[in-house]
Amino acid sequence: MSNLSVVLVGCGAPLRSMGWYHATQLLNEKNDICARLDFIVEPWFMSDAGKSSPGSTEFADFQKEAEAKHGIKFFSKVEDVPPVVEGKRLAIISARTSDNPKLFASCLGIGCHAIFLEKPGAPSVAELKNMQESAKKLNVEIFMGFNKNVSKYSEKARQYASANAGTKVTFYHNNNYEDSPESLGECFERNAEGMLKNMAIHELALAVSFYNVSVETIASVEADREYSRMQTLPGPSGKEFTDFSKLKFTITTKSGDEVSIAADRCGGDDSIGLVTDKAGKELVRYTMPDPEDSAAIEDAEKRIPGAMPYFYVQDPDYFKLKQRVAQAIATGGSAEGVATIDVAVETLRVAEYLTPTLMEQLK
Repeated sequence: MSNLSVVLVGCGAPLRSMGWYHATQLLNEKNDICARLDFIVEPWFMSDAGKSSPGSTEFADFQKEAEAKHGIKFFSKVEDVPPVVEGKRLAIISARTSDNPKLFASCLGIGCHAIFLEKPGAPSVAELKNMQESAKKLNVEIFMGFNKNVSKYSEKARQYASANAGTKVTFYHNNNYEDSPESLGECFERNAEGMLKNMAIHELALAVSFYNVSVETIASVEADREYSRMQTLPGPSGKEFTDFSKLKFTITTKSGDEVSIAADRCGGDDSIGLVTDKAGKELVRYTMPDPEDSAAIEDAEKRIPGAMPYFYVQDPDYFKLKQRVAQAIATGGSAEGVATIDVAVETLRVAEYLTPTLMEQLK
């Protein structure tokens, strides 16, 4: 049995929330993640207000099964998790972005040796920097859930472009929301930090990690008006939100590096690394899911029917992320390809810098 104990913070609704999917991967005995899920903290569904909210019945059923079958202990607050007795402790935080700074501080307070933080980490650069500094003072390593940093499709696209001078890479990210005001309005409200801080943050992390992109190195950014769409829509609360339902843009750095990013909330459930020549002619494309991962994806669909489609597509990458993080904690080595909080801070800086610029261009 692994000596690395995991505290999952922010389980959310079964079949819909990434925190819940982290739990299913950790509890799957076929997965060699080398980490043991011991505690789950769920602030919303275990609160008085959340106990009767949509998804609460499904969460209660999951809790009952996890307690009986796996001995998982559930809490409504991080502070209630018992202290570390032996071994090391990893916290996986997969909550609403606005709640992350407080939950992060609480995880530091219960003796976590490392934290796996879902994107984008915090609502603002200032908050994420404070989290970064707090962790450094306690020598706690922070890993980020930018799964595309370890995806086969992005790696293959980068390698092909690197080996062929004069080529250009565009990273496409598609989600499968219904193209309706109701569906997109709900999406805009639930992801109120905006597309660049949420959906497209993965691609911005690729740009920061591998294309020398930072606020200081950006020479220009240009939106593709024909592809992009910015909308103002009411969410379930009635409040209006302005965000991108589709967005494509190209970043050029002062050193001449160039990378394009495209995100479509209603475009499907795949991601693509497209390599073109100078004239824009397609040379090669790589996709996620990768054909080599089809068996793992089919297995996930059979084991857990009815979940959000992108969970299945990203299953191999999220498994790889947690496995590499767990091995790094156990050995004291590095987690190959896994983004650190330093990358996350710069990525969030770039997102905050680009959002008003791109919105202005698309008015």
